[in-house]
Amino acid sequence: MNKEELQKQLEGDPSLKGITHTIWETRPHLFSSTIVFISHEMRQQIAEAIAAIERVIALKPYQTQALMRAPAIAQRAFGPTGACMGYDFHLSEDGPKLIEINTNAGGLLLNAALARAQVACCQEMEWALHPNENLARIDDSIFDMFRIEWKSQRSDQPLQSIVILDDNPTEQYLAPEFELFRDLFQKHGVIASIVDPSELVWQNNQLLHAHQPVDMIYNRLTDFYLEDPQHLSIKNAYESGAVVITPGPHAHALWADKRNLITLSQEDLLVDWGVSESDRKILRQVVPHTELVKIDHAEELWANRRHLFFKPVAGYGSKATYRGDKLTKKVWAEILEGDFVAQDLVVPSYRLISIDHVLTELKFDVRAYAYAGKIQLMAARMYSGQTTNFRTPGGGFAPLAVTPLS
Repeated sequence: MNKEELQKQLEGDPSLKGITHTIWETRPHLFSSTIVFISHEMRQQIAEAIAAIERVIALKPYQTQALMRAPAIAQRAFGPTGACMGYDFHLSEDGPKLIEINTNAGGLLLNAALARAQVACCQEMEWALHPNENLARIDDSIFDMFRIEWKSQRSDQPLQSIVILDDNPTEQYLAPEFELFRDLFQKHGVIASIVDPSELVWQNNQLLHAHQPVDMIYNRLTDFYLEDPQHLSIKNAYESGAVVITPGPHAHALWADKRNLITLSQEDLLVDWGVSESDRKILRQVVPHTELVKIDHAEELWANRRHLFFKPVAGYGSKATYRGDKLTKKVWAEILEGDFVAQDLVVPSYRLISIDHVLTELKFDVRAYAYAGKIQLMAARMYSGQTTNFRTPGGGFAPLAVTPLS
């Protein structure tokens, strides 16, 4: 990683001066020092998988099933489909395997800067690698995504203000990205603020920040259905349609609830819904078998636990996720009492890198940022341990290079 080039990319606007120093001082493992290579074929398989999944999600019976098990707030569809979608994959010998889908996937602008820095410092290798053709204008395309989300609910009304929303935003690990988004929105003529929910007021059927109406919320909350009493003003604004929220509860129910992975891996159900054989073939290859953890299957699941990974249905950021071979009886009892899915274990790939002059194997997964079924950017996350953690020396976000056709 060329730190000078990355600093140039991150601090393109004077208002962002110093952000790189803050990252190095407080988040030393946000960016990895290495690069991850992926074959053109693997990249194409990921693109085809995302497109196939999006086609299934668009089906009425799929949406009916997904929304039936979601809270009432998720039933409200105002138009937005959800900005900054993330599809996470492990790479296996027989292709990519979908691990999960996230509706408020962090890192898009950070990885865009990282990718630009990589291209700038490695131009002599462009003959061997496939640079992202859209990288030069990716920031504009990201703003276009939010503009499309806005227009889907507000048609031709002008977008004047956006708040980037999270609990205690300055304390979030990806807080530097909030500043990048604020800069992006302001460059496109939109008033933008980074806001804690306590700063928003629901008054006279308007959501206000600093006494001014809020048009749109870029939602980074992990309270996906706005159930926390501290988020009541936002919930009121969402349910009344007074503010455009992306991603919102409706999107989470359709994309990110882990029970949807069960649906995507149920061949018979997909046949009944009329999913094409070509799409079913893609999903059979890419989506590991997933099932709901139930008491009546507990004995069988426990016996097979070494081949399974357990996740809460509404989880995020690898919280409360467990590899079956690491389970204790105590944790297993907690899983049985909660809402969890069991997914066939897919071992992550490894990358050998030098850390303090010592060759070290780090695991990695691949995140594909996508909108409307099309990939915007891909990046890797390097780590050690059970799940991605941004605490591993040498780990963090890494740029992804696509190698030529074999």
